Amino acid sequence: MHPAFSVIFLTTLIGVGQGLFLALATAQVYSIVNLVSVKEIANFYSCSSFIALGFLIAGLIASMFHLGHPERAWRAATQWRTSWLSREVIALPVFMFFVGLYGVIHEMNWDFTLFQINEQINIDLSILIAVIGTIACFTLFFCTGMIYACIKFLQEWATVLTLVNFTVLGMASGFILATVIAFFKAPELLNVFAGWAIVFTVIGLITRIASLIRNHRIKPKSTPKSAIGIRHSKIRQMAQGAMGGSFNTREYFHGQTEKLVKTIKWSFLILVFPVPLLLLTIGLIFDLSIAFILAAIVQYVGLIAERWFFFAQARHPQNIYYQAT
Repeated sequence: MHPAFSVIFLTTLIGVGQGLFLALATAQVYSIVNLVSVKEIANFYSCSSFIALGFLIAGLIASMFHLGHPERAWRAATQWRTSWLSREVIALPVFMFFVGLYGVIHEMNWDFTLFQINEQINIDLSILIAVIGTIACFTLFFCTGMIYACIKFLQEWATVLTLVNFTVLGMASGFILATVIAFFKAPELLNVFAGWAIVFTVIGLITRIASLIRNHRIKPKSTPKSAIGIRHSKIRQMAQGAMGGSFNTREYFHGQTEKLVKTIKWSFLILVFPVPLLLLTIGLIFDLSIAFILAAIVQYVGLIAERWFFFAQARHPQNIYYQAT
């Protein structure tokens, strides 16, 4: 498939925003059960929420460049009964609403206790919004992943690993960004965020390698023989099937050399996983802010390459007709 950078930026940017919000929800749960003590709690949560919202808005803006008629974007939500894309279009603004509301509650000090558990744990309004937002967050992850996992004839995408990788890589990038923010605004949460960032990055490495191995072993269901209904033992394509380029040749094949594709694959395997892990470890040992900042930047650059490879690796069956030029 042809990787569209608008979709690449959409999925990676909202993934960071989703992961950052989940980090905030995790931190608040930790603070409620007294596992950590956060000073200036409202300022940290409100600032981080607005940063997460900024990433979500940036991803939404990026998606507009993928539309031929942006003024008709609202129509994408009308097919929610059958389309995962429509469900994503609905889930994204719903999640953005709860992220923004969460930040406003902390910024305006509108938080108050709803009820208590065992007279020790206070359940505040903000934690209720965090729980609802978390549900919306995972719903959005699921909808985004299913857009690709539900396409059965694209065998590289039609796997549960697509859902897992979208979710885990988004959480890894979000928790690394949360680590950067915590270094300056909530040092008490630094180890919590960095620890989870390492865990999610390691899990992401395992699941992404698993998907690469799976896709490498895939045997195409369609062949030139099955495509044209001829059982001859030797079939060789001599022409592309069209006089020149077309929508099919532009959108269903990336058009890059095999060498470049392999280079991008190894680039993202290095930039998304081992380099951020090394930088996070250095940052924790030597208490270096620059190490955490570089970890966030390097991993996001790697995620752009990872998402490019994700789209490019999918082999559309129609390309059987366009193998020769």
